[in-house]
Amino acid sequence: MTTPSFNRILLKLSGEVLMGEGEFGIDPATCERVAREIAAAKDAGFELCVVVGGGNIFRGLAGAAKGFDRASADYMGMLATVMNALAMQNALEHIGVDTRVQSAIPMSSVCEPYIRRRAVRHMEKGRVVIFAAGTGNPFFTTDTAAALRAAEMGCDALFKGTSVDGVYDADPKKNPDAKRYSALSFNRVLADDLKVMDASAVALCRDNNIPIVVFNIRSEGNLADALRGDGTSTIVRNNAD
Repeated sequence: MTTPSFNRILLKLSGEVLMGEGEFGIDPATCERVAREIAAAKDAGFELCVVVGGGNIFRGLAGAAKGFDRASADYMGMLATVMNALAMQNALEHIGVDTRVQSAIPMSSVCEPYIRRRAVRHMEKGRVVIFAAGTGNPFFTTDTAAALRAAEMGCDALFKGTSVDGVYDADPKKNPDAKRYSALSFNRVLADDLKVMDASAVALCRDNNIPIVVFNIRSEGNLADALRGDGTSTIVRNNAD
C-alpha cells in the first residue's frame, strides 16, 4: 500500500496495546517499546500527538453493561486514559522525548488542562502531546476524541495503532478467510458498518478530510512502516473506492 506523505499526525493507541501479553493493566516494557517507536517517528521529522484509550483498565460501555450508570462508567473510563497517558509520558521522557499530557478533565496536580492553542504550540516546539480523558464528556469514545483532536490540531492523518493489521470484511480472529482491504472510502466504512472506529469518529474524519490509517502496533517497526507507506495497513479516505 502506498500512503500519501504526511507531516503532522495523531496516533490513536488502544488501551489494550499497553497490556502487552498480559490480560489487564499496564506493561512497562510495552510502553517503552511504543515510546521508542514514537521517538523514531519524531526523529524522522513527524509532528506527533497521541490519544490513548483506557480499555486495559476500565471500559465505560462494559461497565454500563454490568449495571453502572453509563455516564459514571464513561467518566471512570476517562480516568483510566489519564493513567495510560501518564505511563506513556513517563516512558517517553525516560528516553529523552519532551512530552506534555493534556486532560479534557482538569486535574492540575498531574497534567495540563486541554487548551487547543497551547497544544498546537507544544507541537510546533517539537514536543509530543498526549491527550487524555477523551472529549471530557460521557457517551463519546476515545475514537471520537482522536478524530476531534486530529481536526483541532490540523493533523494530516490519524494513525490507529491496534491489534490487527488493517480493516477486514469480517473478524480475522474468528474467520481465517476474512479479506483485508488496502483502501476504503469513509462512506463505504459507514455504509457497510465496518469496525474501523465508531461512526461519529469516521464521519468527523470524513468531513474534515483526515485519512485514517489502521495498522498493527503490537509488532515493533510497524509504525515506521506505516508512516513510510510500507508494511501492511488499511487507509480510509475520501474517494478511495
